[in-house]
Amino acid sequence: MPILRILLIVLMTAGSAGAEAVSILNGALSGARGALIAVRQDETITGPSLFAGRAETGMFAHRAVPTLGPPGVPPPRGSLDRLRHLIGQAESRRDGYDAVQHGARVRPGRAPTQMTLREVFAWIDATPGQPHAIGRYQFIPSTLRRLVGIVGIRESARFTPEVQDKLADVLLAEAGLGEVTAGRMGRHTFMNNLAKIWAGLPNSTGRSHYHGYAGNRASITWADFDAEMAAIFPG
Repeated sequence: MPILRILLIVLMTAGSAGAEAVSILNGALSGARGALIAVRQDETITGPSLFAGRAETGMFAHRAVPTLGPPGVPPPRGSLDRLRHLIGQAESRRDGYDAVQHGARVRPGRAPTQMTLREVFAWIDATPGQPHAIGRYQFIPSTLRRLVGIVGIRESARFTPEVQDKLADVLLAEAGLGEVTAGRMGRHTFMNNLAKIWAGLPNSTGRSHYHGYAGNRASITWADFDAEMAAIFPG
């Protein structure tokens, strides 16, 4: 683009012929900008149901997933970190990024953040018949594999806090973060969507969406959840 703009300046001094060329180039620049915006607005990710074995009922089954927000409408300052922290408090308050589901009889040999994704998957494959939710966001195996594929992270990468945040951001996008940020989704709808992803969060009934399933229950109240979300997404 800088070369084209320099050419515009030169042509503007070249009389009527230059003016005609300026008009043509301006049209080309506008078309390029329009194409770029169209590509960004059409960026979607598709994937199967979030929960293994629930393709017919999973909330996000066969649905296009929006990016974190439409162009020019970023989340409020600090909202992502605050939202991630809230989910972490509900899911892994004690161990954070190194959390392993308490029901796992055979735990990984090292802290999850010190393992590569390949090592995490190897642990999962080597210990069937037990819970494998892992990390700050308590990723279950099918979800973890799906998200790694979507983000395009190599299995040789470590399961670091940064990697875990990137994977969780896809789930936030699927739940409608871009929509609630842009004002096209109500806060409570977004909260209920989040509760369908993270069992530690309550839905509007005050209970986990998966209450009683594999011992799941909400670890915070709806009132506390709502108060924090109102602070993150005022209005």
